[in-house]
Amino acid sequence: MKRDLPEPQGLYQPAFEHDACGVSFVVDMHGRKSHAMIERGLTALCNLEHRGASGSEVNTGDGAGILVQMPDRFLRAVAGFDLPEVGSYAAGMAFLPTDADEQAQAVRGVEKLVEDEGLTLLGWRDVPFDDSMIGASAKAVEPAFRQLFIGGADGLDLERRAFILRKRVEHDTGVYFPSLSCRTLIYKGMLTVPQLRDFFLDLQDERLESALALVHSRFSTNTFPSWPLAHPYRYIAHNGEINTVQGNQNWMRAREALLQSDLLPGDLERIFPICTPGGSDTARFDEVLELLHLGGRSLPHAVLMMIPEAWENHGGMPEAKRDFYRFHATMMEPWDGPASVAFTDGTVIGAVLDRNGLRPSRYWVTSDGLVIMASEVGVLDVDQSTVVEKGRLQPGRMFLVDTSAGRIIGDEELKQSLAAEHPYGEWLHAGQVHLDDMPPRDMLTPQHSSVVQHQRLFGYTTEELKILIGPMAKTGMEALGSMGTDTPIAVLSNRPRVLFDYFSQLFAQVTNPPLDAIREELVTSLRTTIGPEQNLLSPSPASCRQVTLPYPILTNDEL
Repeated sequence: MKRDLPEPQGLYQPAFEHDACGVSFVVDMHGRKSHAMIERGLTALCNLEHRGASGSEVNTGDGAGILVQMPDRFLRAVAGFDLPEVGSYAAGMAFLPTDADEQAQAVRGVEKLVEDEGLTLLGWRDVPFDDSMIGASAKAVEPAFRQLFIGGADGLDLERRAFILRKRVEHDTGVYFPSLSCRTLIYKGMLTVPQLRDFFLDLQDERLESALALVHSRFSTNTFPSWPLAHPYRYIAHNGEINTVQGNQNWMRAREALLQSDLLPGDLERIFPICTPGGSDTARFDEVLELLHLGGRSLPHAVLMMIPEAWENHGGMPEAKRDFYRFHATMMEPWDGPASVAFTDGTVIGAVLDRNGLRPSRYWVTSDGLVIMASEVGVLDVDQSTVVEKGRLQPGRMFLVDTSAGRIIGDEELKQSLAAEHPYGEWLHAGQVHLDDMPPRDMLTPQHSSVVQHQRLFGYTTEELKILIGPMAKTGMEALGSMGTDTPIAVLSNRPRVLFDYFSQLFAQVTNPPLDAIREELVTSLRTTIGPEQNLLSPSPASCRQVTLPYPILTNDEL
C-alpha cells in the first residue's frame, strides 16, 4: 500500500526513520477470554497517550493499534456467511483503495491470488468505522477497510499458506494487510490513542473477546505517519530503534538465494524480497521474525536469534547456551539497537529487551492470573494487595507468558530448554572452521622480499600501514579512530583502489534516551560511601544504612 510519504527532497530522506513509542500487553495467564481484556488493553493504550504523537493538527496521530486473539464468536455473528471451525479459517483486515473501480480491481487481484495458492475464498466483510473524529490529514489518505476470510487448510499449515498469500498480495497488488492469520486479528491506523476505540466499532462490541491484548502508541521522531506504519505488526510491537536495520536487510536479501523450506509450500521466490523495501525498521524486523517462526521455530526461539543477549564475553554462561548463540550467530547477525520488543503468536506472549537495556520494560502479575507488561509503570490501576510479583526486564532477558500452560516461563528455564533441543555444540564442532585450523601462516604469508610488491598490488598506503596495520600488529587489537573520514571517496580517486575502498561503513546515529542524571548522582554517592571494593548491585545492609543521599526521598503521598 502507498505510504503517503513525501519524495526525497533537500535533507529529507524517507528511509531515515526512528521512533520511541509506548508499548504494552495484558494477558490472562490461564487463557480465559473476555471483552474485559480488550477494555484493559485499550485503557493501557490510553494511558500511553503521552508516548504517541500528533502534529499541529491535534486530531491526526502518528498511529495506534491493538492485536487480539482471533475473536471467533464475534466473527461468526457478524461475517454474514458460514465459517468453518476455529483454526480452519484465516481472517484479516485489508487496507483497500477508496475509489470504487480501483477497489474492485484490487479485490479481484486478491481473489485471483487466493485461487492461485489453492485456498478457498470464504467471503469479504465490510468493517464498520466512524471517522468523524480524525483530522483532515489522516482522512485524506484513509483507506477502505474490509476483512478477508479464507480456508482450505488448518492450523499452522493454514498460517503458513496465509503468509505466502499475503506476501504475494503485497507484491502484486499493493494491498496492505495489517494481519492475515488464523490465530490473531489486528485493528490499527493513523490515529491518536483515544481515537482507536471510537474509530473501529468492532472494539466496542461485547462479543469481541480475547485472553490477551497487545497495544502500541506510535511516536515517529524523524518520519511521517501513515496507516500501514502504525503498530502492532503481525507478531510484534516495538518501542525503540533497530540501528542495524539496513545491514540486516542487506544480509537477508543476500540469503534469499539459499532459503529453502519443507514447511513453506512452493517456490519461495514468489515471496521475495522478504524485507519490504522502504518499510520501517519494525516492519522489516517483523517480516524476518515471521519467516523464521513459520519456517519451523518457536516464536521465542526466532526472537532470540534476532535479539541475542550479550554472550560473547560472558565467562559464566553455561556451555550449552553459549553453543546455542554461537550456532545461530553463523546464520543470523543481531538486529541491534535500543529496543523493547513485545511479541505474540496468539498463545504465547512476551517481551525481550536489547542487550544494553536502553529501553524500559516493567511487568506486574496478580493473584488472579492477570499479567501486565508495559514500557513504563501505571498503565492500569491495579489493587496492590493482589500483586504477587513485579519487576523490570533485564538487558538481553526474555519475559514469556504461555496461556496454554497457564504460567510464566522464566528466562533461564526458557533458554535452557531451547539450548537442549538440539546438539548445537556437536554441530559446531563438526561444521565450524576456526582460523587456528587454517594452514600454517608461512604458507599464506608472502616472503619478505615480495612484501612491498604485494602491498602495492593490494593498494596499501603509508597511512594505512602506520595508523591501522601498525597498532594491530603491536597490540593484536583493532585500532581506534573517530567516526567518519575526511578522505576523498574511492570513486573520485585518480588512482586504482582496492574493491573494499568503494564501500563505507554506515554508522548508527540514534535517538537513545538520555541517562538519568539523578540516578548517576546516586550511584556516585553510593560508590563514594560504600567503597569500590563492594558490589553496588548487592551492598550489605550495614553499608546501605551509611549512605547519605544527595536529594530528599519523597513518599508516595508527596509524589
